[in-house]
Formats: sequence, structure tokens, C-alpha cells
Amino acid sequence: MELYFLALLIFLMAFALGSGYPVAFALPGAAIISIAAAAGTGYIFAGTTDAFFHSGGPGRWLSAGVTNLRGVYWEVERDTLIAIPLFIFMGIMLQRSKIAEDLLVTMAKLFGPVPGGLGISVVFVGALLAATTGIVGATVVAMGLISLPAMLRNKYSPSLATGTIAASGTLGQIIPPSIVLIILADQLASATDQAGTLRANLYKAATGEFSMPSIFGVSSTSAGEMFLGALVPGVLLVLLYMGYILVSALLNPKSAPAVQSDEDFDLRFWGQVALTLIPPLTLIFLVLGSIITGVATVNQAGAIGASGALIMAGYRLPERGSKHLYTPALLALAALAALAVLLNTYEMNVKSIDSPEEATGIMLGAVASATLLLSLIWSGWRVLRIEATMHGVMLETAKTSSLVFIILLGAAMLTSAFRAFGGEELVREFLNSLPGGFWGQFIIVMLVIFILGFFLDFIEIAVVVVPIVAPILLADPGANITAVWLGVMIGLNIQTSFLTPPFGFALFYLRGVAPQSVRTVQMYKGVIAFITLQLIALAIVGSYPPLVNYLPSRSSFLSETAPPPKNPRLQYCIEDYTAEKLTEDNTVAQVIADAEALDLSALPRRLQNDLTGGFESAAQALEEFDRIIESEAAVKAAAGDYRPIQREVRAIEKQILKHSEEAQLLQTRIGRMRDETQATLRAVLEAQHEDILDKIERLEAQIPEEWEEVHDDFAELTNAEQQARNMYRRNADTAWAAPAEVLSILQANDQFEALESDLRDLRAVVESAEAGDPSAMEAVEALEERFREVEGAGDISSALGRVRRDLRPNRFEGESAIEELGEAISEYEAQKEWRTEAEGLETGLQAYLDGIRDTLGIRSQSRLTREQALYMASCSAVHRDLSLNF
Repeated sequence: MELYFLALLIFLMAFALGSGYPVAFALPGAAIISIAAAAGTGYIFAGTTDAFFHSGGPGRWLSAGVTNLRGVYWEVERDTLIAIPLFIFMGIMLQRSKIAEDLLVTMAKLFGPVPGGLGISVVFVGALLAATTGIVGATVVAMGLISLPAMLRNKYSPSLATGTIAASGTLGQIIPPSIVLIILADQLASATDQAGTLRANLYKAATGEFSMPSIFGVSSTSAGEMFLGALVPGVLLVLLYMGYILVSALLNPKSAPAVQSDEDFDLRFWGQVALTLIPPLTLIFLVLGSIITGVATVNQAGAIGASGALIMAGYRLPERGSKHLYTPALLALAALAALAVLLNTYEMNVKSIDSPEEATGIMLGAVASATLLLSLIWSGWRVLRIEATMHGVMLETAKTSSLVFIILLGAAMLTSAFRAFGGEELVREFLNSLPGGFWGQFIIVMLVIFILGFFLDFIEIAVVVVPIVAPILLADPGANITAVWLGVMIGLNIQTSFLTPPFGFALFYLRGVAPQSVRTVQMYKGVIAFITLQLIALAIVGSYPPLVNYLPSRSSFLSETAPPPKNPRLQYCIEDYTAEKLTEDNTVAQVIADAEALDLSALPRRLQNDLTGGFESAAQALEEFDRIIESEAAVKAAAGDYRPIQREVRAIEKQILKHSEEAQLLQTRIGRMRDETQATLRAVLEAQHEDILDKIERLEAQIPEEWEEVHDDFAELTNAEQQARNMYRRNADTAWAAPAEVLSILQANDQFEALESDLRDLRAVVESAEAGDPSAMEAVEALEERFREVEGAGDISSALGRVRRDLRPNRFEGESAIEELGEAISEYEAQKEWRTEAEGLETGLQAYLDGIRDTLGIRSQSRLTREQALYMASCSAVHRDLSLNF
């Protein structure tokens, strides 16, 4: 019965949207009406408001919607949405400051003489505006008013001209910073949590283990990663647009003729080009560069962009030739340059000023910050004074931001209602029943999003569809896709919604400013080629995930907060890197042999055993690595026969699990029906329960008889591989740890010997100590701390600790303290002797550690080298199939 109310929910939403009712009210309204109708119907016909819900009741799902609403605003972790109003302010301010006009006119002069040059200039400017304003409507209108008349006047094909302008205007949806990417990042952050739970359940059902290894988990994403991931696909799309226009012009010169300009390409012209291009490029560099380098978060980058847009508007809005036109901008540049120099020169921390130089640096930094603030206030005053531009920008920013947030809130309630009626389960069952596994599901989802783009706005698609389908796609261990790749793929697909008739918003914007001579049919015809190019870009990015995944991974591994080499998620890539290094460099075995030949007789027995064990572990690690390669090859060889039967059985088990959950729910409902008035309904439910149990028995009978044997044989192979990997990691860690410890002890010999005189002088202090006088205890404690800092001097530090305890004023034992001090001195003399004799080992141990550092010792390093980080980025950018472990 809940399916009828699910249909009612979808009908109400579609009817409200189709009738032009505001989206912000259509989404939650449809949810509330549907839940209320289900509750009322259940109360009238079944005696309970919970009867026609998939699980729970109306109170649960309405409160779930409210919880989702609160999460948008009050969850500390979801601060990504703060960037939305900042980037909206940045875009509207730049649009009002006529930056687009300057770029279009200048670039048209620059590219005009090239075949298709005007079209290429429009795409180029569209890309720049996408990376600055990111507002589709403003970009399309500006280019339609400025470039379209020029293109038509120069005999451009109306279809090509309008298609180029409409498509270029939509680049702001995929080229960062983009509001779509921020919304998708927010939605996917929640979806990854759900996907992680689904995958953990799959692992538990397949293996019987309650805890899933973190290496099999689902990685979340952020707006910063989405920006980095979308950068290369965005550039790819720009190149496809430009290439198409150039090829069209070469094959059919009449459609996009070259335009001969009267402009002299002299120094004055290039100065104009520089003045037009450098400011927006600088802003793009500051915004995206700060995110890529890790200097700023997305929210901070949004503030940088908003400030930069305000300063640019401050010199663009006044008339040319005005007094002090560029002064605020120059002050801002000087202040930023000064701050950059000061940050590299001084420790700019007010709480830790240790010298007059640092105080001077703080003062100069305060002056530079005040100068930057002055330039912002000056620019803001100009923007406020000239045609009340600031007032208009703030008003538009507030309206647009409110629209986005209210739609997000409404979508949270709609998604809750969709789940209340089993919609999510229905979608999951439908996708899981499709042939072709993950890719069959993925293609259907992309097709649905593409079709929805004909009728819905990008925000509606992002906040309604993504929360439903993303967890299902992300949970699939066979594809093991990253959230950032899925987000960029959806973003590329959503971008087509601006071009697809009948409701393509870019077409509406362009139709409003295009001359009457351009027919709407010509516009529709013009965008077909660009929609095709967008789909081609979608196919390219889908077939080669590193185009999306590499930059976020690279940024992560090269950052100061990069994961250490022992991070469980890196181990497969670490071992692939080690395999390549061992193949390139076959001297590791010789390095180990040379280390085993070292004379260790000068060392104490414990250190001798540790070193010998470390060298033996190194040799064992090489053997285990060969076992990894052999066992991995065995798994791959057997996977071909195992995978089909595994997929068949897992599909059956999913159906069994679904029916088992249905049976459990029915059993719960039956158990609550104790009233005799419900006897008829209870009998119906009991019949349904028996029918489900029969289905489960029939499904269990479909599992192949040989499955247990096949599964056990394959599990033995995978366990052997995992055991080899675990043994290798354990031996590799030991191979590094023991020699590294001994080397650090020997390298501390000078520090050790420097404490000898202080230790011997301590005898007089201890012998003269008196009860109740804490000075002797304090002297011992100070020396104890110094010995604790010396590698390998722990025994002496412990002995001094016993001396200190004997000198406590309340438990003074002078003779015992003197005796313990004698033991400390004896231990020191013994250590000094073997440390001196073992100094010759330092060179051999250093050579050993250097020889295994990039192979067996890589896991023990504090962080990855640049070469290793780049390899990890390339390796982790590829989706690794995990299905054989499930």
C-alpha cells in the first residue's frame, strides 16, 4: 500500500513543479501532504497511523525531515555551505562591474583573425567567467548582448553562434568555483556515510565478520576535493568546444569566418590585453590556488574571492581617468605582497613572541593588514556610492543564497518522505536487478539524470536524486568508485540541463536577448552539437577516472597533513611502489647481506639480538614479498572462474536478506496485533509471512551445491595473499625499527658523553643531602630529564629516578640514594665502553637503512617523499576492485 503513497508523493511534486509553484515550497509540501495522507488512511482503515509506512510512523519521518533541516544549519561538520553566499557575492559583483564586457571585446580582437576566432574567444571568456563569476544567467546574457550581434554581423551561422554562447555560459557549473560542486559535495558527504554502512553490511553478510577493515571503507569528499576533481574535466570540455568550433570553421568556412581587425597589435594593444586578463586571472589563481596548495579552505577561498571581486569593482566602476582610480587595488597588492614576505620571514604568532624581531614582524603585519582593510573599505565605498551597486549586489546575493538554502531544506523533507514509503529500497532493488552490475546501474542513473535535466533545475536534481542513488553506487565494492569522481560525473551530466529543451535555462536567457532574426529552432539546433560534446566529455571522464581523482589525491599526499605511509588505505599502493623499486634496484639483497656481515660483538647482548633479528626480518620480508606476488597471481588466475558464481550467489543472498527483513517486519506487526478486532488483518499478514518464508526456501535452493567448496577454495587463496602481506609488513617494520634504534643510540654518543661530568659531580650533592632539603632531589631530577632525552640511556635515567625517590623530603633515605647513584655511574661507565667500541658500526647501519629506505623501510618513515607521494596519487586515482573480498 505504501507504493500508492510513494506514487502520490511523486505526483504531487511533479504537479507542483509543472504548475510553476515555487520549488522551495513544492518539495516539503508534497512530503507533508503525502505523510499526512498515509497516516490518516492508516488510522481510518487499519486502526494505526503506522500501517502504510515502510517502517516507523509519521512522527518518525516528519522528525527525520526536521533533523535533516537542522543538520544543514547546525552541524559543525557541514560548514561547506558557508561558501555558497561568498561565491555568489563574488560572481554578482564581477558581473555588475562589467568585467565580462571588457573580456569579450578584448578577446574578440585578439582571436578574431583566426577561423572561428569569435567563437573561440566566446568559449575562452566563458571559461574565465566560469572560474570567476560562475553565474550562468549573467554570463549568457552578457555574451548574448555583446558577442552575438558581432558574430551575426560577421556572417556566423546563427546555430553555431547561439550554441557557442549558450554552451560557454554553462561552463560555470563544472569549472570551479561552482555552486553545483559545493552542493554536490555536501550531499555526497552524507551519502558516503550511508554507503559505508551498506558496504559494512555487505562485508558482514559475506564473511560473517562484524568489523570491516578500513581499507575497504568508502572515502568521503569535500568541496575542495570537488573543485580539484572538476578542474581537468572542465578544461577538457573547454578544449572540446574550441576544437569543435575550429574544425567547423575549417570544414565550412562560411559558418565561422575569420574576422580581420583594424586593430594594430602594438604595445598599447598588448597592454590593454594584459590589463583586461591579469586581474581575473590573478583572482582565479588566488581562489583556486589557495585551495590547491592547501593555504585556504573552500570557505576561506570564498572570502578571498569576494574581497578580490570588491577590489576589482572598485577600479572598474568609476569612469576612466578618475583620480586615484587604481590606488585601492595597488594598496591591496602591496599589502598582500608585504604579508607574504613577512609570513616567510617571521613567526607570525602573537601568542609566542620570543624576540624583538618577531615583535617587529607582528607590528609590520598589523600595518599590512590595516592597509588591506583600508583598500577593501575604500573599494566598498566606491561600489556603494556609484549607482548603489553594493546595495544591488547584496540584495541579489541574499535572494539567490536564500533560494539555494530553502531548496536544500525542502529537499531534506522530500527525501525523508521518499524513504518513509520505501522509495529508497525500491530504487536499490531496481538498480540491483539490472544486468551489467555496477556499470548497468550507473548508466541508468546517468540516463535518468540526463532526462530529468530536460525538466528540472540543477539544484533540484542535485538535492533530490543524489541522496537516493549515490549511497547505492558508492557502496558497490566491485567498482569501488570515489565520491569525488561520482560527484564530478553527476556535475557534468547536470550541466546539460541548462541546454536541453524545452526548459534549458541557458536557452531562455539567450532567447531573451537574441534578435528576432534568430529563430528558437536555430538555437535548439545549435546546442545539439555542444550537448553531444558534453556527453563525449562525460564518457571520457567515466572511462578514465584519474582525470578526476589524480589532482585531489596529489594535493592530499603533498600537503602538510598527508597520511603517513603506515595508513591502512595506502598499503596496496605502497606495496606496488615497493615492487617497482625492487625490480629497478636489485641491490637490496646485497645491502642486507652486508649488514649481516657486520661485527656486532661490541654491543650488549640485547642490542645484538635486536639487530640480528632485524636483519633476519629483512631477508624474510623479501621472501614474503615474493609470496605476495605468487599469491596475488594465484588469486587473479582463479578469479575468472570464481567471479560469475560469486555474483550469482550474492544476488540470491541479497534477495534472501530482503525477504528476511520483510518477514521480520511482518512478524513484528503480527506480534503487536493482540486485539480480536484485528484478527482478519492478522490472518492476512500471517499468510503473507508464510509466503515470504516459502520464497526464502526457494531462493536458498537456487544456490549452487558446489558454492561452499568453491568459496572455501577461493577464500584459502585470498587468505594466503593477505597472510603474506601481513607477514611482509610485520617483517619490513622490524627490519627497519631495530637498526634505526641502534643507529640513533650511536648517533647520541656525543650527547651521552657530555653528561659524564654532571653525573660524577652529582655524587657530592647526594652525599651532602639532608632530610627536608629538596635541592638535591631537584638536581637529580634535572639530570634524570637530560638522560631521558638521550637515546639508549633509559637504564641510567631509571637509576637516577630511584635516587630521586630516595631523596624525597618525606621519605629520605640517604644511604640508599648513594648506593643507587653508584649503580647509575656503573651503568654509565659500562655504556660508555660499548658505545665507544661500537662507533664503527654507525657507517654500516646508515648504509643499510639508506639501502632499504625506499623499499622495506618505506612504511616506517614519518611521511612520504615527493616521488612516493606522486606515485601514491597516481595509484589511488585508479578504482580498485574489492568485490572478491565480499
